[in-house]
This record gives sequence, structure tokens and C-alpha cells, in this order.
Amino acid sequence: MKTPIPFYLQEILTKVRDNRDGAVADYIPELAKAEPEYLGAAMCTTTGHVYSAGDDEVEFTLQSLSKPFVYALALQELGLSAVRDIVGMEPSGEAFNELSLNRDDHRPVNPMINAGAIAVTQLINGVDSEPAARVERLRTYFSRLAGRDLLIDDAMRSSELEVSERNLSLAHMLRNYDIIQDEAHDAVSTYVEQCSIVVTVRDLAVMSATLANGGVQPVTGDKILDADVCRLTLSVMSSAGMYDGAGRWMAEVGIPAKSGVSGGLLGTLPGQLGVATFSPRLNKEGNSVRGVDAFKLLSKDMGLHLMSTDERYGVNPVRKVEQDAELTVIYLQGLINFNAAETILYELMESDFGEGTVVLELSHITGTNRMGRRMLKEGLRRIRESGFDIAIVDPDGELEDRTMSDGTKVPKGEPEDYAINGEPV
Repeated sequence: MKTPIPFYLQEILTKVRDNRDGAVADYIPELAKAEPEYLGAAMCTTTGHVYSAGDDEVEFTLQSLSKPFVYALALQELGLSAVRDIVGMEPSGEAFNELSLNRDDHRPVNPMINAGAIAVTQLINGVDSEPAARVERLRTYFSRLAGRDLLIDDAMRSSELEVSERNLSLAHMLRNYDIIQDEAHDAVSTYVEQCSIVVTVRDLAVMSATLANGGVQPVTGDKILDADVCRLTLSVMSSAGMYDGAGRWMAEVGIPAKSGVSGGLLGTLPGQLGVATFSPRLNKEGNSVRGVDAFKLLSKDMGLHLMSTDERYGVNPVRKVEQDAELTVIYLQGLINFNAAETILYELMESDFGEGTVVLELSHITGTNRMGRRMLKEGLRRIRESGFDIAIVDPDGELEDRTMSDGTKVPKGEPEDYAINGEPV
């Protein structure tokens, strides 16, 4: 059985594809060459399952998507106190490249705007590090986050350095107030190389899921960051990751997120998954237009909003599986939301059912949401298409609407209708 999740992601992309508002970033010559029609999406669960759709293998540069991860690395290397000495944690309400610092202590307001990101980058590998060594430390770190060797786009780096006057102005201001020690050109050059690291939308989803997973890369199992570092990073992302659109974002989507002017957008649902989209057209705040649309749909469909009061997590949804020669019974429990349904579908996909009938037993589930119900039914439909009979045992009617995507209904049975080795379900 193939999991339906990539098909769901493709459905989301289809819904947002016709929105052609916005424009590709043109203040960097290389970014102005971007294909505006690219559109991709990916998600990675904290259990290491990666799903994607659309232009999921197209490579693009991180740009500002690098900021939360470098902030996390600085926290990991130096601790919160040392990092807070050079950058604040408050939302700015200003554009990402605003020429401004705190009036009282001259620190950048937060690490998600350019001034703060340049300052944070200068902490990596030690303030006395040579620029080349600092860049290699960053490239290696991002490669660990993605689970594969990442490279720097030389053409993008050169193009960005040619138009870095504003970032150079920020670096001179930071140097003037002893926030950074490197020469302004070296500071900006290092920051630009960080922004020029190349990823795919699948890489972004895995990197985001690493933050969701308390710093453990969910695919490789590599422990990269401490859980407290991830918590602090996600907190700053939630208030400042979407620049001067951060308030609307948290109200409408409700998950920590970060955007980049190359068209990437990532979001992290702590303890559950990382999500990413790629679409180069940007709105006036520098956020991907279709990416924002896609995240709004994902959040609504999947119940991702952090402030939601009707979701409960943490129970293994598959209580047990029993099987004989003619019957497989999968006993479910807890709340069946997206995260639970994904776990169930993955187990179904990996299972060898033998022959006969596959039954979902639902007497121990405490509730379902719309996406959980939809995914369960789609999983059962795909099992049926693989040649098996399907049914549910649902004494409390949790799956009241049993209509599947092809218009047929999931058959409903009673416990006594099915028996494993002679014992009723």
C-alpha cells in the first residue's frame, strides 16, 4: 500500500497553484532569475518519515531560512547568556533589512532580521575564528541537519556580495558599537555564504523536524542540538520568524515558522513534524505567497495551530496488531489526528497482511478530527485496492461518515463478526 500523504500534499499544491500574486526577489541578480512557477511541499515527522510533492528536488539557496538554525548553533556553542549579550529576542515589527538597533544597548532586536543574523553568525566557531573556518563550520552543520552533504552556490554568493551595501552598513553599525569584532566585509561575506547554501524543500522539512524533535535529526538519529536550544529557537521563530507579518501568521497559521527570499518557507510543530514549501513569488513582506496559502490550508486541515484547544497528543495510536491466516486486526487508541493517522498509515504500509480481511478496531479511540478520519478512510481504500477485504469495528460511531474518496463506504462489523484464532475481536 502507498501512503496517501504525498497525494494530500499534491492536493494542497493544486489548490494554491493558480495564485500568481507577488514577484520573485529582484534585488539580488541571481534571485531575479528564479523560475516563478516552481511549487513544492514536503513534511517530515519526528519519527523520520519524509513525504513530498511537486518540485521537491529543485535546489534553491537558504537565504534567511538559515537564521534560526544559526541562532540555534550559537546557543548550543555559547549558551543563552552570551548570545543575548549581542542580540535581543523581541519582535521588531520592521522589515528584515531595517537599519536599526536597540537605542539603549545598540543590540539588534532579534536574530531573525539581518542585523541580528550578521551578529549571530560572527559568534560561530568562536569570535576569533577565521572567516573560512567559520563558513566550513556552518556548511558542515547544515549538512548534518539535512542528512546529506550541502554545497554553497558560488554564483549566488558572488551576486549577493555585489549588492550588499545595506548589509555592509549594518555590519559597520554593529562594529561601531563593538557588537561584532570582524571587519565589516568579512562579516557580511560570511553571512552571505551562509545564505548561499543550497537545499531542496525535502531538506527543509527534515531540518525543521530536527527542531521539532528536540535537536535529534529524525532520519539519521544524529543528536545535533539540545532540547532547550530548540525550545528557545522555536520561541523566537514564533514571534519574529515572519518579520512584520509575524502577528498575522501566528493568528492564522499558529506554528513557529521562517521564510526566505528565495521562496522557501518552513514551519515546525514541536514534538510532531516539520513542514516546508517552495514557491519563489514573494509578498511585500518577503514571504512566499503560495507558501503562505499552503500553510494556512495545512494548518486548518491538519489541526496544527499551537493555540488549538481540541487536540491532544502523545499516545501511541496502534495499541496492538493481531493476525491469523485469514484476518488482520489493528487495534487503535487515543485521539486520531494527523500525527496519529500518519503513524497508523506508516505501520499499515509496512505490514504484511497475508490474505483475507483487514479490520480496524476503534473501541479504544477517544476521538478523531477531520484529517484523521480522512486519512484512515483513504488508507483503508488503498488496502482494498491492494486486494484485501476491509472493515471497521466501531461501537461508538467515531467514524460515522464511512464514505471513502471513491464514493464507497467502509463496511462496519461487530466484534463477534471477526475472530482471531477462534477468539472474537
